[in-house]
Amino acid sequence: MTKLTKEELEEIVVELESYRGKHTELITVFIPAGYDVNSVQRQLEAERSTAKNIKSTTMRNNVLDALDKIVRYLKGVKKTPENGLALFCGNVSKVEGQQDLQIWAVELPLPLKIRIYRCDKEFVLEPLREMLEVEEVFGLLVMDRKEATIGLLEGKRIEVLQKMTSGVPSKVRAGGQSSQRFHRITEGLTKEFYKRIAEEMKKIFFDMPKLGGILVGGPIPTKDEFLDGDYLVTKLKEKVIGKIDIGGSDESGIKELVVRSRDILASQEIIYEQKIMEKYFETLGEKPDMSTLKEKDTREALKYGAVETLFLSKGIDKALAKELKSLAKNIGSNVEIISIDTEEGQQFKNLGGIGSILRFRV
Repeated sequence: MTKLTKEELEEIVVELESYRGKHTELITVFIPAGYDVNSVQRQLEAERSTAKNIKSTTMRNNVLDALDKIVRYLKGVKKTPENGLALFCGNVSKVEGQQDLQIWAVELPLPLKIRIYRCDKEFVLEPLREMLEVEEVFGLLVMDRKEATIGLLEGKRIEVLQKMTSGVPSKVRAGGQSSQRFHRITEGLTKEFYKRIAEEMKKIFFDMPKLGGILVGGPIPTKDEFLDGDYLVTKLKEKVIGKIDIGGSDESGIKELVVRSRDILASQEIIYEQKIMEKYFETLGEKPDMSTLKEKDTREALKYGAVETLFLSKGIDKALAKELKSLAKNIGSNVEIISIDTEEGQQFKNLGGIGSILRFRV
Protein backbone atom coordinates (compact mmCIF):
# COMPACT_ATOMS: atom_id res chain seq x y z
CA MET A 1 0.00 0.00 0.00
CA THR A 2 1.40 3.35 -1.05
CA LYS A 3 -0.10 6.83 -1.20
CA LEU A 4 -1.60 7.26 -4.66
CA THR A 5 -1.42 10.22 -7.02
CA LYS A 6 -4.67 11.43 -8.56
CA GLU A 7 -3.76 9.73 -11.85
CA GLU A 8 -3.19 6.40 -10.09
CA LEU A 9 -6.41 6.82 -8.13
CA GLU A 10 -8.28 7.41 -11.40
CA GLU A 11 -6.92 4.12 -12.77
CA ILE A 12 -8.06 2.27 -9.62
CA VAL A 13 -11.55 3.79 -9.91
CA VAL A 14 -11.85 2.75 -13.56
CA GLU A 15 -10.80 -0.80 -12.65
CA LEU A 16 -13.17 -1.09 -9.68
CA GLU A 17 -16.06 0.29 -11.75
CA SER A 18 -15.73 -2.71 -14.07
CA TYR A 19 -16.62 -5.26 -11.38
CA ARG A 20 -20.16 -6.40 -10.57
CA GLY A 21 -21.06 -9.01 -7.99
CA LYS A 22 -23.53 -11.81 -8.71
CA HIS A 23 -25.16 -10.88 -5.38
CA THR A 24 -24.63 -8.18 -2.74
CA GLU A 25 -21.18 -9.55 -1.91
CA LEU A 26 -18.66 -6.84 -2.82
CA ILE A 27 -17.43 -5.14 0.34
CA THR A 28 -16.37 -1.50 0.64
CA VAL A 29 -14.73 -0.13 3.78
CA PHE A 30 -13.74 3.54 4.20
CA ILE A 31 -11.66 4.46 7.25
CA PRO A 32 -11.37 8.25 7.61
CA ALA A 33 -8.20 10.12 8.54
CA GLY A 34 -7.48 9.85 12.25
CA TYR A 35 -9.95 7.00 12.88
CA ASP A 36 -8.87 3.98 14.96
CA VAL A 37 -8.15 1.08 12.60
CA ASN A 38 -8.59 -1.46 15.45
CA SER A 39 -12.15 -0.27 15.98
CA VAL A 40 -12.95 -0.99 12.33
CA GLN A 41 -11.34 -4.40 12.60
CA ARG A 42 -13.59 -5.27 15.57
CA GLN A 43 -16.68 -4.03 13.70
CA LEU A 44 -15.90 -6.27 10.72
CA GLU A 45 -15.33 -9.27 12.96
CA ALA A 46 -18.79 -8.64 14.44
CA GLU A 47 -20.27 -8.44 10.92
CA ARG A 48 -19.30 -12.10 10.44
CA SER A 49 -22.14 -13.11 12.79
CA THR A 50 -24.67 -11.29 10.61
CA ALA A 51 -23.17 -12.73 7.42
CA LYS A 52 -23.60 -16.29 8.71
CA ASN A 53 -27.38 -15.81 8.42
CA ILE A 54 -27.25 -15.28 4.63
CA LYS A 55 -29.39 -18.03 3.05
CA SER A 56 -27.47 -18.46 -0.23
CA THR A 57 -24.47 -20.72 0.43
CA THR A 58 -22.37 -19.17 -2.36
CA MET A 59 -23.14 -15.60 -1.32
CA ARG A 60 -22.57 -16.41 2.38
CA ASN A 61 -19.18 -17.96 1.68
CA ASN A 62 -18.11 -15.06 -0.58
CA VAL A 63 -19.06 -12.44 2.03
CA LEU A 64 -17.40 -14.34 4.88
CA ASP A 65 -14.23 -14.90 2.85
CA ALA A 66 -14.08 -11.20 1.91
CA LEU A 67 -14.58 -10.12 5.53
CA ASP A 68 -11.85 -12.49 6.68
CA LYS A 69 -9.47 -11.17 4.02
CA ILE A 70 -10.06 -7.55 5.05
CA VAL A 71 -9.65 -8.36 8.77
CA ARG A 72 -6.38 -10.18 8.07
CA TYR A 73 -5.16 -7.17 6.13
CA LEU A 74 -6.13 -4.73 8.89
CA LYS A 75 -4.24 -6.77 11.49
CA GLY A 76 -1.07 -5.75 9.65
CA VAL A 77 -1.99 -2.04 9.66
CA LYS A 78 -0.67 -0.42 12.85
CA LYS A 79 -2.12 3.02 12.21
CA THR A 80 -4.61 4.58 9.79
CA PRO A 81 -2.66 6.37 7.04
CA GLU A 82 -2.49 10.17 7.10
CA ASN A 83 -5.40 10.68 4.67
CA GLY A 84 -7.40 7.58 5.60
CA LEU A 85 -7.76 4.18 3.97
CA ALA A 86 -10.18 2.68 1.45
CA LEU A 87 -10.57 -1.11 1.18
CA PHE A 88 -12.41 -3.03 -1.51
CA CYS A 89 -12.76 -6.80 -1.43
CA GLY A 90 -14.90 -9.48 -3.04
CA ASN A 91 -15.25 -12.27 -5.55
CA VAL A 92 -14.74 -10.60 -8.93
CA SER A 93 -14.77 -13.79 -11.02
CA LYS A 94 -16.87 -13.48 -14.16
CA VAL A 95 -17.30 -17.26 -14.31
CA GLU A 96 -20.30 -18.64 -12.42
CA GLY A 97 -19.24 -21.01 -9.63
CA GLN A 98 -15.58 -19.92 -9.59
CA GLN A 99 -14.02 -17.69 -6.96
CA ASP A 100 -11.50 -14.93 -7.63
CA LEU A 101 -11.23 -13.16 -4.28
CA GLN A 102 -9.36 -9.84 -4.64
CA ILE A 103 -8.57 -7.02 -2.24
CA TRP A 104 -7.54 -3.43 -2.97
CA ALA A 105 -6.08 -1.24 -0.21
CA VAL A 106 -5.94 2.40 -1.26
CA GLU A 107 -4.07 5.11 0.65
CA LEU A 108 -5.64 8.30 -0.61
CA PRO A 109 -4.10 11.52 -1.99
CA LEU A 110 -6.60 13.71 -0.07
CA PRO A 111 -8.13 13.39 3.43
CA LEU A 112 -11.08 10.99 3.62
CA LYS A 113 -13.87 12.37 5.84
CA ILE A 114 -16.46 9.60 5.65
CA ARG A 115 -16.68 6.18 7.32
CA ILE A 116 -18.45 3.43 5.38
CA TYR A 117 -19.01 -0.30 5.59
CA ARG A 118 -21.19 -1.63 2.79
CA CYS A 119 -21.93 -4.93 1.11
CA ASP A 120 -23.40 -4.47 -2.38
CA LYS A 121 -23.37 -5.67 -5.98
CA GLU A 122 -20.82 -2.97 -6.77
CA PHE A 123 -18.12 -1.10 -4.87
CA VAL A 124 -18.89 2.32 -3.38
CA LEU A 125 -16.71 4.75 -5.36
CA GLU A 126 -18.37 8.16 -5.04
CA PRO A 127 -15.95 9.49 -2.33
CA LEU A 128 -13.03 8.59 -4.64
CA ARG A 129 -14.68 10.23 -7.65
CA GLU A 130 -15.07 13.42 -5.61
CA MET A 131 -11.31 13.42 -4.95
CA LEU A 132 -10.71 13.25 -8.71
CA GLU A 133 -12.77 16.33 -9.41
CA VAL A 134 -10.90 19.54 -10.19
CA GLU A 135 -10.89 21.76 -7.09
CA GLU A 136 -10.89 25.07 -8.99
CA VAL A 137 -11.99 26.22 -12.42
CA PHE A 138 -11.16 29.53 -14.13
CA GLY A 139 -13.39 31.71 -16.27
CA LEU A 140 -11.88 32.96 -19.54
CA LEU A 141 -12.89 35.96 -21.65
CA VAL A 142 -11.22 37.27 -24.79
CA MET A 143 -12.78 40.26 -26.50
CA ASP A 144 -12.50 43.22 -28.80
CA ARG A 145 -15.20 45.54 -30.12
CA LYS A 146 -16.27 43.08 -32.80
CA GLU A 147 -16.51 39.76 -30.97
CA ALA A 148 -16.03 37.98 -27.65
CA THR A 149 -15.45 34.39 -26.62
CA ILE A 150 -16.18 33.07 -23.13
CA GLY A 151 -14.52 29.86 -21.96
CA LEU A 152 -13.62 27.74 -18.98
CA LEU A 153 -10.31 26.23 -17.85
CA GLU A 154 -10.98 23.01 -15.93
CA GLY A 155 -7.80 21.15 -15.01
CA LYS A 156 -6.13 20.50 -18.36
CA ARG A 157 -9.22 21.07 -20.47
CA ILE A 158 -10.23 24.34 -22.14
CA GLU A 159 -13.90 24.55 -23.08
CA VAL A 160 -15.45 27.31 -25.20
CA LEU A 161 -18.83 28.17 -23.67
CA GLN A 162 -20.11 31.12 -25.70
CA LYS A 163 -19.23 33.12 -28.81
CA MET A 164 -20.69 36.58 -29.36
CA THR A 165 -20.54 39.31 -32.00
CA SER A 166 -21.26 43.01 -31.52
CA GLY A 167 -22.68 44.22 -34.82
CA VAL A 168 -20.52 47.35 -34.44
CA PRO A 169 -19.87 48.66 -37.99
CA SER A 170 -16.37 49.14 -39.34
CA LYS A 171 -14.74 52.59 -39.37
CA VAL A 172 -15.99 53.28 -42.89
CA ARG A 173 -19.15 55.40 -42.43
CA ALA A 174 -22.40 54.74 -44.22
CA GLY A 175 -23.09 57.34 -46.89
CA GLY A 176 -23.64 60.88 -45.65
CA GLN A 177 -23.28 60.19 -41.93
CA SER A 178 -21.36 62.79 -39.97
CA SER A 179 -18.30 61.73 -38.03
CA GLN A 180 -19.90 62.64 -34.71
CA ARG A 181 -23.15 60.78 -35.42
CA PHE A 182 -21.24 57.71 -36.59
CA HIS A 183 -19.11 57.83 -33.44
CA ARG A 184 -22.25 58.04 -31.24
CA ILE A 185 -23.77 55.02 -33.00
CA THR A 186 -20.64 52.86 -32.69
CA GLU A 187 -20.10 53.86 -29.05
CA GLY A 188 -23.70 53.02 -28.24
CA LEU A 189 -23.45 49.62 -29.92
CA THR A 190 -20.14 48.93 -28.16
CA LYS A 191 -21.64 49.68 -24.74
CA GLU A 192 -24.59 47.42 -25.50
CA PHE A 193 -22.13 44.71 -26.50
CA TYR A 194 -20.24 45.12 -23.22
CA LYS A 195 -23.55 44.80 -21.33
CA ARG A 196 -24.39 41.59 -23.21
CA ILE A 197 -20.95 40.14 -22.43
CA ALA A 198 -21.37 41.00 -18.74
CA GLU A 199 -24.85 39.50 -18.65
CA GLU A 200 -23.65 36.28 -20.27
CA MET A 201 -20.74 36.05 -17.83
CA LYS A 202 -23.15 36.53 -14.93
CA LYS A 203 -25.34 33.68 -16.22
CA ILE A 204 -22.36 31.35 -16.60
CA PHE A 205 -20.07 32.22 -13.68
CA PHE A 206 -22.09 33.89 -10.89
CA ASP A 207 -23.21 30.68 -9.17
CA MET A 208 -20.25 28.50 -10.19
CA PRO A 209 -19.05 27.08 -6.83
CA LYS A 210 -15.52 26.15 -7.93
CA LEU A 211 -14.74 29.41 -9.74
CA GLY A 212 -11.21 30.33 -8.64
CA GLY A 213 -10.86 33.44 -10.78
CA ILE A 214 -11.46 35.07 -14.17
CA LEU A 215 -8.86 35.92 -16.81
CA VAL A 216 -9.61 38.61 -19.37
CA GLY A 217 -7.69 39.11 -22.60
CA GLY A 218 -7.94 41.57 -25.46
CA PRO A 219 -6.51 44.79 -26.93
CA ILE A 220 -5.47 47.38 -24.32
CA PRO A 221 -8.34 49.90 -24.72
CA THR A 222 -11.16 47.35 -25.14
CA LYS A 223 -10.67 45.05 -22.17
CA ASP A 224 -9.82 48.04 -19.94
CA GLU A 225 -12.99 49.87 -21.01
CA PHE A 226 -14.99 46.77 -20.19
CA LEU A 227 -13.37 46.12 -16.81
CA ASP A 228 -13.23 49.77 -15.72
CA GLY A 229 -16.82 50.44 -16.77
CA ASP A 230 -19.84 49.55 -14.67
CA TYR A 231 -20.64 46.36 -16.56
CA LEU A 232 -19.58 43.34 -14.51
CA VAL A 233 -21.36 42.72 -11.21
CA THR A 234 -19.10 43.31 -8.19
CA LYS A 235 -18.79 39.61 -7.30
CA LEU A 236 -17.37 38.78 -10.76
CA LYS A 237 -15.25 41.93 -10.99
CA GLU A 238 -13.55 40.87 -7.76
CA LYS A 239 -12.84 37.46 -9.32
CA VAL A 240 -10.74 38.97 -12.15
CA ILE A 241 -7.20 37.80 -11.38
CA GLY A 242 -5.49 38.78 -14.62
CA LYS A 243 -5.71 41.14 -17.62
CA ILE A 244 -3.62 40.02 -20.58
CA ASP A 245 -2.87 42.02 -23.74
CA ILE A 246 -3.66 39.80 -26.72
CA GLY A 247 -5.05 40.36 -30.18
CA GLY A 248 -7.31 37.34 -30.68
CA SER A 249 -10.94 37.29 -29.58
CA ASP A 250 -11.87 33.80 -30.85
CA GLU A 251 -11.05 30.25 -29.75
CA SER A 252 -7.35 30.67 -30.58
CA GLY A 253 -7.39 33.80 -28.40
CA ILE A 254 -8.74 31.73 -25.50
CA LYS A 255 -5.80 29.31 -25.85
CA GLU A 256 -3.34 32.21 -26.08
CA LEU A 257 -4.87 33.74 -22.95
CA VAL A 258 -4.20 30.54 -20.97
CA VAL A 259 -0.63 30.26 -22.28
CA ARG A 260 0.16 33.89 -21.48
CA SER A 261 -1.33 33.60 -17.99
CA ARG A 262 1.24 31.01 -16.93
CA ASP A 263 2.54 32.89 -13.93
CA ILE A 264 -0.98 33.52 -12.65
CA LEU A 265 -2.01 29.91 -13.22
CA ALA A 266 1.25 28.37 -12.05
CA SER A 267 -0.54 25.82 -9.88
CA GLN A 268 -2.98 24.78 -12.60
CA GLU A 269 -2.62 21.31 -14.15
CA ILE A 270 -2.63 22.51 -17.77
CA ILE A 271 0.28 24.90 -17.18
CA TYR A 272 2.27 22.27 -15.31
CA GLU A 273 1.72 19.79 -18.14
CA GLN A 274 2.69 22.30 -20.81
CA LYS A 275 5.92 23.12 -18.95
CA ILE A 276 7.03 19.51 -18.45
CA MET A 277 6.20 18.66 -22.07
CA GLU A 278 8.18 21.69 -23.26
CA LYS A 279 11.15 20.48 -21.23
CA TYR A 280 10.80 16.97 -22.68
CA PHE A 281 10.52 18.11 -26.32
CA GLU A 282 13.42 20.53 -25.80
CA THR A 283 15.61 17.70 -24.45
CA LEU A 284 14.49 15.43 -27.27
CA GLY A 285 15.52 18.04 -29.85
CA GLU A 286 18.70 19.43 -28.31
CA LYS A 287 20.04 16.42 -26.36
CA PRO A 288 18.61 13.32 -28.04
CA ASP A 289 21.11 11.08 -26.24
CA MET A 290 19.61 12.22 -22.90
CA SER A 291 16.05 11.29 -23.83
CA THR A 292 14.02 8.48 -25.39
CA LEU A 293 10.92 8.30 -27.55
CA LYS A 294 8.63 5.30 -28.02
CA GLU A 295 8.48 1.99 -26.20
CA LYS A 296 11.61 0.15 -27.39
CA ASP A 297 14.22 2.77 -26.42
CA THR A 298 12.37 3.72 -23.24
CA ARG A 299 12.13 0.11 -22.10
CA GLU A 300 15.88 -0.30 -22.74
CA ALA A 301 16.67 2.78 -20.65
CA LEU A 302 14.44 1.49 -17.84
CA LYS A 303 16.34 -1.80 -17.92
CA TYR A 304 19.61 0.05 -17.26
CA GLY A 305 18.09 2.26 -14.55
CA ALA A 306 18.79 5.35 -16.64
CA VAL A 307 15.33 6.95 -16.59
CA GLU A 308 15.00 10.12 -14.53
CA THR A 309 11.41 10.89 -15.60
CA LEU A 310 9.08 8.57 -17.49
CA PHE A 311 6.33 10.17 -19.60
CA LEU A 312 3.25 8.11 -20.44
CA SER A 313 0.26 9.30 -22.44
CA LYS A 314 -3.23 8.58 -21.13
CA GLY A 315 -3.98 7.42 -24.68
CA ILE A 316 -1.74 4.31 -24.58
CA ASP A 317 -2.77 0.77 -23.61
CA LYS A 318 -3.54 0.62 -19.87
CA ALA A 319 -1.75 -2.70 -19.26
CA LEU A 320 1.39 -1.43 -21.00
CA ALA A 321 1.28 1.83 -19.00
CA LYS A 322 0.93 -0.13 -15.75
CA GLU A 323 3.92 -2.34 -16.61
CA LEU A 324 6.21 0.56 -17.56
CA LYS A 325 5.14 2.55 -14.50
CA SER A 326 6.04 -0.41 -12.29
CA LEU A 327 9.49 -0.69 -13.92
CA ALA A 328 10.05 3.05 -13.40
CA LYS A 329 9.07 2.94 -9.72
CA ASN A 330 11.44 0.02 -9.14
CA ILE A 331 14.38 2.24 -10.14
CA GLY A 332 13.10 5.38 -8.37
CA SER A 333 12.06 7.26 -11.52
CA ASN A 334 9.49 10.05 -11.57
CA VAL A 335 6.38 9.19 -13.59
CA GLU A 336 4.32 11.82 -15.40
CA ILE A 337 0.94 10.86 -16.90
CA ILE A 338 0.24 13.16 -19.84
CA SER A 339 -3.34 13.96 -20.81
CA ILE A 340 -4.64 14.22 -24.36
CA ASP A 341 -6.54 17.43 -23.51
CA THR A 342 -3.69 19.79 -24.44
CA GLU A 343 -1.97 20.34 -27.80
CA GLU A 344 1.31 19.17 -26.29
CA GLY A 345 -0.36 16.06 -24.87
CA GLN A 346 -2.00 15.25 -28.20
CA GLN A 347 1.32 15.72 -30.02
CA PHE A 348 3.03 13.38 -27.53
CA LYS A 349 0.32 10.74 -28.03
CA ASN A 350 0.70 10.98 -31.83
CA LEU A 351 4.45 10.36 -31.43
CA GLY A 352 3.80 7.12 -29.56
CA GLY A 353 2.88 8.34 -26.09
CA ILE A 354 5.95 6.86 -24.35
CA GLY A 355 9.21 8.68 -23.62
CA SER A 356 11.70 9.68 -20.97
CA ILE A 357 14.38 12.10 -19.84
CA LEU A 358 17.51 10.24 -18.73
CA ARG A 359 19.85 10.43 -15.76
CA PHE A 360 22.76 9.28 -17.89
CA ARG A 361 23.40 8.21 -21.47
CA VAL A 362 22.66 4.60 -22.40
